[in-house]
Amino acid sequence: MTKLLQEAFNKASELPETEQDTLAKWLLEELQSEREWDRVFADSQDVLERLGDEALDAHKKRKTRPMDFKRL
Repeated sequence: MTKLLQEAFNKASELPETEQDTLAKWLLEELQSEREWDRVFADSQDVLERLGDEALDAHKKRKTRPMDFKRL
């Protein structure tokens, strides 16, 4: 465990039990969410590559235009 993580856990251990549980629940959910995003991103590489190729092809064929941020 890193020193910073240990420091965070030490500080968290000083919190009331209900706040510790809230923090623990949040941290566990965040870790699960990160794992899920990693899995989804890894599973979508083929789709992302195809979409990127389509975007580059459209740009080469001059079917794109610069983003007009004033119209967003």
